[in-house]
Amino acid sequence: MINIKENEKLSVLNHSCAHLLAQAVKHLYPNAMFWVGPVIEEGFYYDMDLGDTVITDEDLEKIEKEMKKIAKDGKRIVRHEISKEEALEQFHEDPYKLDLISRMDEKDTVISCYTQGDFTDLCRGPHVESVKELKHFKLLKASGAYWKGDANNKMLQRIYGICFETAEDLEAHLQELEEAKMRDHRKLGKELELFMSDDLVGRGLPMFLPKGYIVWQELENYIKEKEKKLGYLHVMTPCVGNVELYKTSGHWDHYKENMFPAMEVDGESFVLRPMNCPHHMMIYANKLHSYKDLPIRIGEIAHDFRYEASGAIKGIERGRHFCQNDAHLFVTPEQIKSEFKNVVDLIFDVYKDFNITNYRCVLSLRDPEDKAKYHPDDEMWNKAENELREVLNDLGIEYTEEIGEAAFYGPKLDVNVKPAVGNEYTLSTCQLDFCLPAKFDLKYVDSDGVKKTPVVLHRAILGSLDRFMAYIIEETKGAFPLWLSPVQVNILPVNNEYHLEYAKEVKEWLENANIRVELDDREEKVGYRMRESVMQKNPYTLILGQKEVDEGMISYRKYGSQDTTTVSKDDFLALIQEEIAQKK
Repeated sequence: MINIKENEKLSVLNHSCAHLLAQAVKHLYPNAMFWVGPVIEEGFYYDMDLGDTVITDEDLEKIEKEMKKIAKDGKRIVRHEISKEEALEQFHEDPYKLDLISRMDEKDTVISCYTQGDFTDLCRGPHVESVKELKHFKLLKASGAYWKGDANNKMLQRIYGICFETAEDLEAHLQELEEAKMRDHRKLGKELELFMSDDLVGRGLPMFLPKGYIVWQELENYIKEKEKKLGYLHVMTPCVGNVELYKTSGHWDHYKENMFPAMEVDGESFVLRPMNCPHHMMIYANKLHSYKDLPIRIGEIAHDFRYEASGAIKGIERGRHFCQNDAHLFVTPEQIKSEFKNVVDLIFDVYKDFNITNYRCVLSLRDPEDKAKYHPDDEMWNKAENELREVLNDLGIEYTEEIGEAAFYGPKLDVNVKPAVGNEYTLSTCQLDFCLPAKFDLKYVDSDGVKKTPVVLHRAILGSLDRFMAYIIEETKGAFPLWLSPVQVNILPVNNEYHLEYAKEVKEWLENANIRVELDDREEKVGYRMRESVMQKNPYTLILGQKEVDEGMISYRKYGSQDTTTVSKDDFLALIQEEIAQKK
């Protein structure tokens, strides 16, 4: 989907449409007062105080109708400037505008306003010339939003919308939105019984149901198997740590606001861990190492906790609990390039398996103008950034550089994917770190007998298993590849009286071959059960009737096909085993 905020023409169009929305609301709700109406990536919104009114879908239709009426009238949008004193007088009945004005710098500040017919609003602009240009818009939804984003303040009404230059562009966008709804992993997760959440457990703390946990385990087994072949050693560490651990690592100073509050127990302070690097540093420090031991690759599927803002929580894509596919590689300086290359190769090997092609590589660097949130060592930062840049160039990897996106302890390579739904996000990462090994006084004995400090590569290939699973759900619309599907074969006996025993035999036979099977023997018509099997997106559905019983055969229908194929049991097993092995 197009990013409205990054398109200058559409940004102006959508900001103008936000004013059109506010004018229509003012006509319909004369006592309405307005806070802010910015352009966002998905269009625009406007926050407003409508008293006790709660906007419904029917209200959105009325507002749209009024917006179209105003646009048809074709009033020009006129910019004019007033002083701060004049602004305070003009908007004296609107406490939200008064708050905005009062926070402007000097008393004689020149403030710009835009007027269209009977409506004037504070705004820096720019805007389109006339409201008649605002023809192709749609109000998308309404929700509540705390004033200034503070839960202690009043709840306002927020109305979202989108505006395009042509009807065709608007229609195409609305179709994309509809497609996005169908792909949303939260919707599919509920329909396919993969995961759930409940406020009694806690927001951002999803629970995986049996089918979802099968997918989760398959992903875990998949990546751990690949890592084992590359010499990774897997460990298990606790989900909590002493606050002193995070003070030593620096996370307490640089990351505290993203962590859950500390817990006081027996005179000590503990915290739910937001990441695993301090634990892995301590595992390395457990004994002295020789240069011959390096590289040491410590991996873990680790449970982590971060206090995400409630508005940022999104199913299993972004929660307060998640499991990272984490690893830390302890290397000599001479091994940085080869180990970094191996990580990159692993990332793209995984992407090939999952047919992930829409991604971009980003070199995330420190912001030299805002050093407060980073480890204070200019020499270390220059060395680490140059080292990583050199490696990427030598490997011939295309990348862009983004200032201010580094971890507090070092620069990193982020691989950002563009999912089928929503905005781009980071899936895989590899970070170069000279900082934490020094903080934990890690050493190895080099070939000259001198103790030296290793370099650490932090890396996550699947990112978090939760987010990766959300990505796969949305990419496949919940129709998992056979190897990953929680139910690989669903069996439907046509008539339980005559065909159930054979169906049970086939089920047991497939289970003995490690195929995940369900038997649907409900007293419903086979057509109904077939439709349900399709809705559950089962890769293979077997229909076993009298012919199959008499001949010892199997008739199957593959998901997405209307054709039914009859084969021997052995041929069917060979077919699906090959498909599973190849991870098609």
